[in-house]
Amino acid sequence: MLQPLLPTLLEQRIVLASGSPRRQEILKRIGLKFEVVPSKFEENLKKSSFAGPHEYATATARGKALEVADRLYSQVKKPDLIIGADTVVSLGSDIIEKPADKDDAFRILKRLNAKTHEVVTGVVLLLPSLTGTEKYDTVEFHESTEVCFGDLTDEMLKAYVATGEPMDKAGGYGIQAIGSSLVQGIHGDYFNVEGFPVYHFCKKLVQVHRERHQRSAPRTDQHS
Repeated sequence: MLQPLLPTLLEQRIVLASGSPRRQEILKRIGLKFEVVPSKFEENLKKSSFAGPHEYATATARGKALEVADRLYSQVKKPDLIIGADTVVSLGSDIIEKPADKDDAFRILKRLNAKTHEVVTGVVLLLPSLTGTEKYDTVEFHESTEVCFGDLTDEMLKAYVATGEPMDKAGGYGIQAIGSSLVQGIHGDYFNVEGFPVYHFCKKLVQVHRERHQRSAPRTDQHS
């Protein structure tokens, strides 16, 4: 989808405000060139103050992107695009993030076992402002995917936790690796479960560049 736009994007300074290897790999697969500047934003927003996981994930993604923007926009060569993202798992009204330790990982997986949960990624794009009234223009969106876990025994879950894979992943599992064996099925964007909704991102980026081109193009005189 991005192929017609790639020549322009390859000339731009694009920054991923995340140290996630999975997000980096997904963006590399589509031919994007970017710098990795992990955000120092403290992910400690109060979950109860948000209406749902979509708002919470998007707010966290916004915090990540803005923190990196504050550091980089003072540089001579400002970024043309900063990408912030945050992925959470929700079960009912509860938002589940990365496990604190192995015991917590087992508790999380036990809760998800034989149930359908939702994986939500909030994405925030920051681009240089076209009006000059603000530092940057902000584009926000989110993606949701339903994931159904199989009916697994405690022995299976504990053995998975022992691999160490759950520890840095929202919901305590990685669908792109050993954790795929826990998943009976999904409904929605697979890559969103990995941590980045690549289709929605590409579609939004094409739309944003088209709109910005139209806004910045000089107006022609309508008088004959």
